[in-house]
Amino acid sequence: MKTKFSAAVALALLLGAGATTKAQQKNGYGKYVNTFIGTYPLTDPKILGYELPKDWRSWAGLTFPGSSIPNAMVQLSPMTEYGSGAGYEYEDDVIYGFTHTNKGHWNLCNIPLMPVWEGGIAEAKAVIAATDNTIEGRSRNPKDFGSRFSHNKESSAPGFYQVYLENYKVNVSLTSTLRAGYHRYDFENNTGRQIIFDLGRSNNRISNWEIEQVGSNVLKGSQRPGERVYFYAILNTDITGIERTEDGKAGGYARVKLSDAKKGPVEVKIGLSYVSTENAKENLEKEIGNKTFESVRAAAGSTWEQVLSKIQLKGGTEKQKQMLYSSLYRSLLWPALRSDVNGEYTDAKRNKVKSTDFNYYTEPSLWDTYRNKDVLLGLMSPKVALDVIKSMKDVGDKTGFIPTFFHGDHGASSIAGAYLRGIDDFDVKGTYEILLKNANVSPGARPHIKEYIEKGFISDPDIANPHVETKAKAGVSKTLEYAYDDYSLAQMAKKLGDTANYRILMARSQNYKNMFDPATRFMRGRLENGDWIKPFDPQYPYYEYMYREANAWQVSFFAPHDMKGLIGLYGGPKGFESKLDSLFTLPWNPKHIARNIETMIGQYCHGNQPDHEAPFAYTFIGKPEKTQKVLDNILNNLYGIGEEGLALSGMDDAGEMSAWYVFSALGLYTFSATDPEYLVTAPLFDEVKWTTSTGKTLTIKKPGKGRGITSIKVNGKVNEGYFVPHDLFKNGGTLEVITK
Repeated sequence: MKTKFSAAVALALLLGAGATTKAQQKNGYGKYVNTFIGTYPLTDPKILGYELPKDWRSWAGLTFPGSSIPNAMVQLSPMTEYGSGAGYEYEDDVIYGFTHTNKGHWNLCNIPLMPVWEGGIAEAKAVIAATDNTIEGRSRNPKDFGSRFSHNKESSAPGFYQVYLENYKVNVSLTSTLRAGYHRYDFENNTGRQIIFDLGRSNNRISNWEIEQVGSNVLKGSQRPGERVYFYAILNTDITGIERTEDGKAGGYARVKLSDAKKGPVEVKIGLSYVSTENAKENLEKEIGNKTFESVRAAAGSTWEQVLSKIQLKGGTEKQKQMLYSSLYRSLLWPALRSDVNGEYTDAKRNKVKSTDFNYYTEPSLWDTYRNKDVLLGLMSPKVALDVIKSMKDVGDKTGFIPTFFHGDHGASSIAGAYLRGIDDFDVKGTYEILLKNANVSPGARPHIKEYIEKGFISDPDIANPHVETKAKAGVSKTLEYAYDDYSLAQMAKKLGDTANYRILMARSQNYKNMFDPATRFMRGRLENGDWIKPFDPQYPYYEYMYREANAWQVSFFAPHDMKGLIGLYGGPKGFESKLDSLFTLPWNPKHIARNIETMIGQYCHGNQPDHEAPFAYTFIGKPEKTQKVLDNILNNLYGIGEEGLALSGMDDAGEMSAWYVFSALGLYTFSATDPEYLVTAPLFDEVKWTTSTGKTLTIKKPGKGRGITSIKVNGKVNEGYFVPHDLFKNGGTLEVITK
């Protein structure tokens, strides 16, 4: 269908998509950020390692293109498919609404709004009727509205998103603050304008919802998927009525009808809160108030410029710069703010609490992000990282344990790493005491901790013919991860002078060795009696049997706290090198299909987290050139890929995939995220100037064109080994990577 634009809509498109963007492109770093990276499907079996089964979409990317500022409560983004990772999938051509929360993790996507035009509703319903509208036997998307759109009439920038809805002839522009969203709808037709509040839907099932008109142009209400989300919305146009469908029920919505009297764009300013509509109103008034759309958008762009400009580059290709800044942007969206401007938040016990000294944030996605992203957050936004720790401590105070998220107990690494890097303005002793409970109390934060302490390993049951989704203990992965968590907590104990716990935890940190089978030279599952699990296929991927979302190859190189000891298990450097070579060269069996265990280099899986340290392991046997060869392959061939250059090789997982790129592209990696040091590799850029949180400048130089490191200099002096200390981020300095 071809759409004719009125002069007004054409002007709106020009202003919405172009004016600020051109200014940013001329002067700023936002021009390098492409928020659509990660929304495109990964389909190439040569990259995935297998042919996608029918009707599968790989779990790659799962990012959202909409408006957000760093670590905000509000992420205002288009919805093309409910029940998908981030709500937006690039291959779709229908938009069903614009939601106000996101993460890229099959949840959130709360408070959807959709502008509609009465004259286009019939056509829109025909569009919906022609699309697949069910998933697992239930309604996925709304049947009564939705509009086709084209990527040719869609644009974005940090803190901004725009799209033209063809069926309703309306140009949508979105921007946001920390706790509020700002919608601008340029309708081609001034009559029959409506806004759907699709409150019966989100990426979680809705138990109830409500909406109320409290003024000629004001709405308030809430949506309850689990934790209730409140909103308060002010329109610049009078409301003539609200028509409710399936009032308060899942799948229901409210149709808000607008007056024809006011000409020009319809604007909706909407505040969110997890405490009350009163707080949502206050958030809106304090953060947007009487500000214009243009001023709010400019402020969002300026906020991102302040962050992105901390890292300045020379050299590198345009694509490498785009990937660096896009990855940096993506790394800093989560955790999300949860406290209101007045300091109130809803705690882990669902009680209203008021804080006077910190902002309350969601729990980090620790299983993913402890490896690199939590460290990057501390380097870029130390106040946010500090408040995240205080928020985790608040959860611990209310529940008895620091939150763990999914697998392992990596709050130990995240908190200890921040503490050892100088983020220490929190109740260190109190937080440490709760982390000790995590490490020792059963039942508690660590499943099967009693068996782990008593035996030194976690077993798995003897199951005949286990398959990918067999439910069990994931004993190998848990043992390895708990061992690292014990090491992490031991470093806090050491600094705090707790010698007894330091010795106990350091001894336990060696438990990873109990999973090593010298006969097969793999980390292998054990039965309760200690016998090795049979039969054993080291290439077969599991979600929870022996391994967590991995196979034996992918976890057998994980001991970031004790690489010397791990290398010893393989008989020394030669044996370790041979095994590591096989990780990257042994072909993947295309019959082994496990969703999100994807993007293979041999048996190495870059599409998921468990082996993300493995490429760096060659450095510990004096073969950094092999590390660099693998890194360059990943950096240049597994990010920004696919037909449109918008696909990622795996799920971004709250920014972990992106943070891996940022560190690796800049030549510094958090191999053991607990330890205040960084493994040096060859950066992609000739020079990096990093303005640190202390206001100093860390300059990273790579004067040669080669990729093989011959020496490393710190402030002009030759560095011993391949690690440099965190002091460079405190005091500034020059790191020179000499290559050939």
